[in-house]
Amino acid sequence: MVGTNLTQVLCDSDFCNTGWPTILTHLSPFGWASMGIAFTLSLSIVGAAWGIFVTGSSIMGAAIKAPRIRSKNLVSVIFCEATAIYGVIMAIILMGKMEDPPASDKIEVYEWTTAYFAGYALFTAGIGVGLTNLASGVSVGIAGSSCALADAQNGSLFVKILIVEIFASALGIFGIIVGIIQSNMAAFPTPP
Repeated sequence: MVGTNLTQVLCDSDFCNTGWPTILTHLSPFGWASMGIAFTLSLSIVGAAWGIFVTGSSIMGAAIKAPRIRSKNLVSVIFCEATAIYGVIMAIILMGKMEDPPASDKIEVYEWTTAYFAGYALFTAGIGVGLTNLASGVSVGIAGSSCALADAQNGSLFVKILIVEIFASALGIFGIIVGIIQSNMAAFPTPP
């Protein structure tokens, strides 16, 4: 055991991971793409749910003082829900970019470099859109909460704060545009 490193002691097989480069390059490109799709969908839904929770609780609380705000402040909930819809749209776009993996007898002639590029591109596009929609949902929820509370105090503030909420919702649109640009060059090779 003297003179051997920890990797040789714990792993003496050809099928052992020797570090992060091995893990990152030996995970299937289809796995990377699928994780990107999962991240865009799940993070977008979490952002929308978080925003709806924040703005909805403020609407219900402020409606005790001013019942008139209940219906018109539901616009904030709709803006929060839009971030989840952006995630669903992007997941559908990313799913359209995926191809079937090659058959087991065609693995040697498959274009793996192109497949890895496509897998990494779909992963980064998915995680980028998911994180942007998470931030958008939270910021729309906070702006919607402020809008409901301000509207309960003074009805003339509704439109002014709604404009801030529209800008917060634009984060999700910017994220989906960047995600489409990122995934545009991603194309899995067709199996031979």
